[in-house]
Amino acid sequence: QVQLVESGGGLVQPGGSLRLSCAASGSIFSVLAMNWYRQAPGNQRELVAASGSSTVYSESVKGRFTISRDNAKNTVYLQMDALRPDDTAVYYCNAIIRSMAGGPANYWGQGTQVTVSS
Repeated sequence: QVQLVESGGGLVQPGGSLRLSCAASGSIFSVLAMNWYRQAPGNQRELVAASGSSTVYSESVKGRFTISRDNAKNTVYLQMDALRPDDTAVYYCNAIIRSMAGGPANYWGQGTQVTVSS
């Protein structure tokens, strides 16, 4: 069994910064990719940044957000700078992990709220 635990959300003023963390734990054989998604009220969940064989950012966050990984800790981070009110959403960690029990599977964190408001 694999778990993803997120931390780091909160309330920040426009132009401010936040850093999200997501740690994977459990019966992990290898981590193939770790990604961040977000979902604002009334919207579909969307990819924010991906870190696998390559690094990908959505156009709306390119140049402001940075995804990074600590492979030794099975942890992914999302540094969010120059935050804007339209970045307000629940942010979800996502990982594709090959467990000890078998093939790769898709896992999700519980979500962390990010609110950008003055």
